[in-house]
Amino acid sequence: MKTLKFKPELCSEILAGTKTSTWRLFDDKNLEVGDEIDFVNKETLETFGTGQITQIKIKTLGTLTNGDWIGHERYESEEDMYKTYRSYYGDRVGPDTELKIIDFDFLPR
Repeated sequence: MKTLKFKPELCSEILAGTKTSTWRLFDDKNLEVGDEIDFVNKETLETFGTGQITQIKIKTLGTLTNGDWIGHERYESEEDMYKTYRSYYGDRVGPDTELKIIDFDFLPR
């Protein structure tokens, strides 16, 4: 089983059912449709649920459309989005950076 880690505020959104999608850059886990997932709180390392990847779209950050945001948290601006992802992945993040838009089913523990 593969794991996905989330900041505590995103864990709450997943548990509430408002976050049903995650974006991952530089996928080192080879995430694929059908993968079973453990959802982990990044700060406590507690598993708060399980689920399955139901759909994956591959795009670049610079080509996102309104539909790509369904089930995902919004940022105040495009620059805020880049700043957030640079905090996770470093300065190699820009408009041409490829990302996986991952939709998932979720069951709380």
